[in-house]
Amino acid sequence: MTQPQSGKTSPASTEKNSVHAFLTSSKDADNPYVEHLTQQINRLAEIGRALSEEHDLNTLLEKICDEVRKFTYADACTLYIAKENQLHIRIFQNHTMGIRMGGKTGEEINMPPVDLVESNVSAYVALKGVSVNIPDVYDTDLFDFTGPKEFDQDTGYHSTSMLVCPMRNHENDIIGVLQLVNARNLGTGEIIPFSPDYVSLTESLASQAAVSITNARLINDMEHLFESFAEVMATAIDEKSPITGGHIRRVANLTMVMAEELHESNNPPFRDIHFTPEKFHELRVASWMHDIGKITTPVEIIEKSKKLETIFDRVQFVDLRMQFIIQNVQLEAVQTQLKLTRDGEPPEKIKKLEDTTVKTVQELKEIREFILKCNEPSEFLEDEYIERLQEIAKKTYQDEQGIDQTLLTPDELKNLSIRKGCINEQERQIMKNHAQITLDMLAKIPFTKKLKNIPNFAGAHHECISGLGYPLGLQGEEIPFEGKLMAVTDIAEALTARDRPYKEVMPLEQVYTILRKMVDRNELDRDLVEFFINEKVYETYQVKYETPDSAQPVKTSPKNKKDP
Repeated sequence: MTQPQSGKTSPASTEKNSVHAFLTSSKDADNPYVEHLTQQINRLAEIGRALSEEHDLNTLLEKICDEVRKFTYADACTLYIAKENQLHIRIFQNHTMGIRMGGKTGEEINMPPVDLVESNVSAYVALKGVSVNIPDVYDTDLFDFTGPKEFDQDTGYHSTSMLVCPMRNHENDIIGVLQLVNARNLGTGEIIPFSPDYVSLTESLASQAAVSITNARLINDMEHLFESFAEVMATAIDEKSPITGGHIRRVANLTMVMAEELHESNNPPFRDIHFTPEKFHELRVASWMHDIGKITTPVEIIEKSKKLETIFDRVQFVDLRMQFIIQNVQLEAVQTQLKLTRDGEPPEKIKKLEDTTVKTVQELKEIREFILKCNEPSEFLEDEYIERLQEIAKKTYQDEQGIDQTLLTPDELKNLSIRKGCINEQERQIMKNHAQITLDMLAKIPFTKKLKNIPNFAGAHHECISGLGYPLGLQGEEIPFEGKLMAVTDIAEALTARDRPYKEVMPLEQVYTILRKMVDRNELDRDLVEFFINEKVYETYQVKYETPDSAQPVKTSPKNKKDP
């Protein structure tokens, strides 16, 4: 029975290992094997540098297996990641069988995880933290090799030598296992046992890989944490008002759909627009945070759907007031009619009083209906409406204490006279201030280098090409491209939203007409608006996010359709 070779190296023991002793022997200085091992050690340093530069976890895992197979001349490699008392296969490669599974280029892995029981060699290595070198898996009973033998039986492959090394990170935790199968002779290509000298070098490479994996995980976790934080903040703002609930999410999704369409376009003027995965991530976070300043905007302004609305619609006060006046007119008329009857006045005089009362009540009812109509938001309130409101506001009546009051208060007149929409100028300034607050809030966040443009992108979605936008009054090329893009998607979402009680749902053709009018007023970028319309970006967004089977949010990534 062949015994497995196991070992564990550390920087302190490097001076004692056979590789170092062999390389420092002057007698063997010209030995080709010495030269080969020297090259391997240099290669080990190069691999360490390459692994430290890669932060995409799937790419990193695949690169680890590729490099360790080249390094040890192994025919096959399996990379396990430890998770919840099991080893999960993340990469499986076999050169002879032409198998590549996992990583960026391999097929999906559907193999079951390995339980941490010592009878399994990979689990034993993970539990004990030592390497195991098996010259021939068919000539040992130390471990259960049912899995490799069943693979051989099913595929015709023959597993012989095996080297299994723990992946130990900087905190001395075992985060995974590297399992190499069938070392090959450098000259003849025949299958041989893994050299004992390779154990130390492979352990060193495995530890470098473990540190790189841990770093990549930390970076990915931090990015995911920050993006999740941005989504949570956006969700909280959306949920603050059911009227605008979902606005930020929809803008973020629509923005990413348009960015992907721009990235894939080969038509001018966007042929040279490219988004790397990092730029997609930066834009996605910026779009989630573009309205973060609305956390300070009063709910009654966000939810204002009628001109007289604050916490509730004050038109109810006006309506009660009008009913009170009408009832008083009718009551006074009845009292006067009774007096005239008792005084024996002629019927003609009583009839004239009745006609006058009916006419007065009808006029008051018309005023009431007119005020109710003016309370509704409109595209534009004509001058004659405002003039009539001013005349109505001059009319007086006596309250219950007999004090003269105007039919409309100054504040009611101001709000009913709003020409467009339902918020007055003071409220509009409060709403607009969210853009400046967004900038102020984002300025306090120490963004990483990859996310440094988020404040510029998020804070520019209300800027206009003409320079008349806000909060900074940027114009033309001063506005970042991503800010111009988000301005289009933000307005498009607002126009197409189905949850706004103060407006009807607009058909897309009407939305496109409004967007083009904004271009004519030099508010939006013409090329981006035409791209949005002509490339049917909104329809693509609807298919991706508004169909029953849509998953949200979809993580958008470049598809590299453009020429490099």
